[in-house]
Amino acid sequence: METLKFKTTIKCMGCVSKATPFLNEVAGEENWKVDVNNPDKLLEVTINGGASAGDIVKAVQEAGFKAEPIH
Repeated sequence: METLKFKTTIKCMGCVSKATPFLNEVAGEENWKVDVNNPDKLLEVTINGGASAGDIVKAVQEAGFKAEPIH
């Protein structure tokens, strides 16, 4: 298992709700979380083999937000 971190434009719980179906599809339910209290609006995703950082960025973009990997 690997945990990926992203700086996002997901600002509030309403935004999280909007992004939820997209992130659930690519990462799986319970495998991701967004800290909207963090200044970077930190998205943490636990990868179990299937998805890549690019897949996560694409899913966030499809939801209408931006995500940038943090290395």
